[in-house]
Amino acid sequence: MNERHDLPRNFREYKEMYTEMFNAFQNGSSLARATGPLDIKTTHLIQMAAAIGAHSEGAVHSHARRALEAGASHEELYQTVNLMISTLGFPAAAAAFSWINDIIKKD
Repeated sequence: MNERHDLPRNFREYKEMYTEMFNAFQNGSSLARATGPLDIKTTHLIQMAAAIGAHSEGAVHSHARRALEAGASHEELYQTVNLMISTLGFPAAAAAFSWINDIIKKD
């Protein structure tokens, strides 16, 4: 992974303290992404949906940002949120909507 200064401080500090563990995590993530036919944009949208279900604001931010970098549109991010309403309920989707807006407003 390239060094990114826009990553959360905790993420960067963890990487510094536990480099080997961090690299193993990154390698596992890369391997999972490469083991099938899904393109990188789709994998980040799926991971964003899982992060919404886990109520993980940081992971939603991360996967929304990376989905955009991989070519996702704002509408694709919002559709992913809308798909979560029937599964997770409106409160979870509303929270994710605000988290995605954090990223879109920076974009």
